[in-house]
Order: sequence, then structure tokens, then C-alpha cells
Amino acid sequence: MVEHKSKESQKKKVGTRRPISKFPIVGIGASAGGFEAFELFFKNMPPNSGMAFVVIQHLDPTRIGIMPELLQRMTTMKVFQATDRIKLMINCVYVIPPNKSMTIVKGSLHLSDLLETHGLRLPIDTFFRSLAADSSDRSIGVILSGMGSDGSLGVKAIKEKNGVVLVQDPVTAKFDGMPSSAVDAVIADIVAPAEQLPRKLIEYLNFMPLVDPVSDMELSNKSNIDKIIILLREFSGHDFSLYKKNTLFRRIERRKGIHQIERIGEYVDFLMKNPSEVEILFKELLIGVTNFFRDTAVWDMLKHKILPDLVNTLPNGYVLRAWIPACSTGEEAYSLAIVFREVMEQLKKPKNITLQIFATDLDHDAVEKARRGFFGSNIVAEVSPQRISQFFIHEGEGFRISSAIREMIVFAPQNVIKDPPFTKLDILSCRNMLIYMEPMLQKKLITLFGYSLNSSGLMILGSAETIGNLISGFSEVEGKLKIFKKKPGGKLNELIDFPSSFYHNRAIVGKNEKPVAREVDNIQSVADQVLLQRFSPASVLVNENGDILYITGRTGSYLEPAAGKANWNIHAMAKDGFKQVLPGAF
Repeated sequence: MVEHKSKESQKKKVGTRRPISKFPIVGIGASAGGFEAFELFFKNMPPNSGMAFVVIQHLDPTRIGIMPELLQRMTTMKVFQATDRIKLMINCVYVIPPNKSMTIVKGSLHLSDLLETHGLRLPIDTFFRSLAADSSDRSIGVILSGMGSDGSLGVKAIKEKNGVVLVQDPVTAKFDGMPSSAVDAVIADIVAPAEQLPRKLIEYLNFMPLVDPVSDMELSNKSNIDKIIILLREFSGHDFSLYKKNTLFRRIERRKGIHQIERIGEYVDFLMKNPSEVEILFKELLIGVTNFFRDTAVWDMLKHKILPDLVNTLPNGYVLRAWIPACSTGEEAYSLAIVFREVMEQLKKPKNITLQIFATDLDHDAVEKARRGFFGSNIVAEVSPQRISQFFIHEGEGFRISSAIREMIVFAPQNVIKDPPFTKLDILSCRNMLIYMEPMLQKKLITLFGYSLNSSGLMILGSAETIGNLISGFSEVEGKLKIFKKKPGGKLNELIDFPSSFYHNRAIVGKNEKPVAREVDNIQSVADQVLLQRFSPASVLVNENGDILYITGRTGSYLEPAAGKANWNIHAMAKDGFKQVLPGAF
């Protein structure tokens, strides 16, 4: 942690950073057993912090709520039980009433009745998502002690909008389920005991600038930004120079505020001395936010119109190929597989058509989560009970995707900017990645996607994304939903070269090490090798990721080198037919 500035300089900053009309709004979530954490939080929060607080607790719908009265004993701020359309005021606390769902729109709370009195409720996720949409970078999510995973989807939405996420240290929580789920879901900005969260939050807000940092950084700190980009490139092999400066700068400012670092040059020094911070900044820039059936109108169109029309034109035995770049933790890929299965089940005349999905992401940790196919119980907010029953298996505190869906997808790490693309595709879904990139890089990727698609292949982008002047190579299927079709024979601009890999894992060999002699002198070893090669089945030894470690026998009937950069991974090298059964075998 960098040394704090003088108390005098800190005092000058308090109350001068933000206009009063745009005060931060803090959503605080805990379960029924989180009262002790609420007490520690509010007893340590000053009454004039310049924020509004909204408390969302899991409450028994059959009991009268007394939380407002209890909280009022802990703070001199005014505490209200929320009413419909109440306008939030600065330095006040609002508590969700029992048996209600609560959202926020234009700074006012909106209450609605719960549709059912029993079953899994997710009031924290519901409020946090609306808070992120309404307040963007002024949204603050706090997760305190609680059972289950409510809140972990909501904190993702807050992070996506550049808000702030604080989590009670799970070690100090009476119930660590909710804090642990939140920490697993995102990189929390602050993790600390409940009593320390108020001080750390105020210190962070006092450091965040009132003005947009972009103009200042571009003029006076460009060299420092370039240094940060180089450090990120050395760590990850990924070049962020063509990412939107606004996104890049805001993420850097966030990390500076967390560490109480005043100048960007000091943050560069901090990065050089702390490789773990480079990794955190890298993951912050990936913005791996996703969920099942995101933008429901898109999935409804795919299920009821686009995929049925496509399937009806295909011959029996056809294998559809789909690619989902930037798949994050896999929800988008699994959603596509589920919708495809539903379409096939609804066909009046059954057809033998299969779908092979390639889902890739730059974040290796996200890919590993996607491969596991296990999700918290809060996905019931996104996935219907019918789909849960048909395509998931209840397991512990969550749900695991069924093997029938899992076998349709191959997950793999990939840098879409510099690694060879998948080709001969019928469907390409890349939603909400291009919006973080500069126009030049957007153009490169759209051109690459057009190259990867078959004639009449479908391309699906995010709601805020466009293909610009490359529209000549595509026709709009649904313009509002950003669904495009590659024109038969349509010409796209010539492919622009992508940089080769910046990062190489280099084996370090000591100067005095000698190569290990092969055991060719032992006649028994030679005989064993001959017998194995001639009479044993062809086989490969792989690790859990599918990377090939050792080959026995002739594998040419099953494997072949993939086009492009050498890739000794069984999923990449497997021939058609064999490739479909590998995920299930793993």
C-alpha cells in the first residue's frame, strides 16, 4: 500500500470532488443472519459521508420488518422504510420492506409485490442490477455476511458500469456464502472486515477525481499510460493500445484510488514492484461480465425465427459450426446450446443436425470456470424453471450444466486479436466486446469475422455495437437486435494483418545441466518400445486442458495439425467426428 498523503491535503479533498446532485448510492446486501455486520458497518460510517444507503436484507415475508428501528439505534442518519417512488436523499438510509422486490429508477425507489411467497428470492441481485443501470459509475455494491449466492450477479453488473464493489472479508463473516460468491464472481475493489469498509470506501471516494481523467491523461501522462500498456503486454501478451482510452483510463483511476496513489507515475512504479497488481489490472480491463440469455429479445428471435429457418434449409447430417469469442465464464455459449436443443425438439419433422460451438476467451481463469459448467443457485433469476429442470442438474449450492449441453461446446483460451480464427462458421456471436475497442481495432475484427463466416453465415453483436461502413458485406436480419447475415459472394475489405504473439513462455536451462541420455542401450527397453508401437492401440497422454504430453502409436486417423500457429492441443488437432465426443470424454 502506498503511503497516504497528509491529513491537510486529504481534508481539502473531502466534499469537493462531486456535485451534490450526483452523490454515490450504496446498496448493502446481507441475509437474515447479517444483522451484526450491518451494525459494524453503520456504527463506523460517518453521518455526513455524502452518500445515500439502501439496505437489502433477506426477510421473512410473513413478519413485520423492524430493521429501520434497529438501524436507527446505530446511526444518527435518518433511517426510512422504503416506500414506492420515494426519492433518495443524501446522508439517509432506506430499508427494503418485507415481501417486496425493489429497484431504482432515476434516483427513486420502486417497490413491487413478490409473485410467490416461497422459493429462492434474489432481492440483492435485483436491486444491484437496477442500481448499476441507473447510477453507472456512482453505483456502489456492498456484500456482507449471508448464506447463498445472492448479490454475485448484481456485483457483476456494477463492475460493468464502472461502479465500486466492496465485500466483507469472508473470514470475518458469520456466514461466508454470499461474500465468497461475490469474491469468486468479480475482482472486488475492497475486501475487509465489515467495520473497516466505511473508512476504506470514504478514502477511495475522496481520491476519485471530479472531472473526466481522459483529457488530462492524454496530454500530460501519455508516456506513463504507454508504460502501463507495455507492462500489461509483458504480463499477458495482450496489447491494450487499441482499447478505448476512456475505458483504460477509468480502470487505471479506479486502481489508483484503491491504493491511495495520487500520481499516475507513482502507480507505474507500484505496478513494476507488484506483479499481482498487473494481473488485477489486466483482469479489470477484460470486463468479463455475462449472464444466461442476456438481452432476451435476441434469444427469442433466435429460438422462434432465425434458427428454425436456418435448420429447415439444412440437409440431414449437417454440423453447424458456431464461434463465441470473449465467452467469459460460458453463459453465452451454454445459452446458444440450450436454444438450439429447444429448436430441434420443436421440429415437426426430426432432422439429424448437430451444433458444434467453439467458445474462447483471453482470460484463462474464466475459461476454466466455463469448462466446469457449474453455476450458483442465483441463475434462477435468468433461467426459467423449465430450462433448469431440463438442462441442469442440481448439485450442492448450485446447478451443473447437463452433459448433453456440455458436449456441444469446446472451451479454449484464445486471443482473438492475434491467434488464428475459427473458420467455415455458420454462427458467430460476439456481444459487448467491440464497444471497448477503438474504431481501427473494431474494423479489423469485423473484417476477420466476415472472413470466418460461411456465405449467409450469421453474426450477432451487442446492442450498442455496429459494423459501420463494413455493412456492404452484410445484410441486416434484425437491425435493432444487431443480427447480421453475410451476403452470398459479398466482398469485405482486405484482411488487415494482426500482430504476432508478444509473449512466449521460455524454458530456463541451467548452464551446468546436461541433456538426459535416452535409454537406447537397454535391449528390454527397445523391445518394449517396438511392441508398443506395433501392437498397442494409438494413444495420447494429455493434461486436464487437453495439451498433448506424449504420443504412442500412429494417431493420424484421429489427429492432424491445425492450420495456423502450432497448437499441440487435442481439441484443436482432433479430426471431425472425433472432435464431437472429446468434451464428453473429458
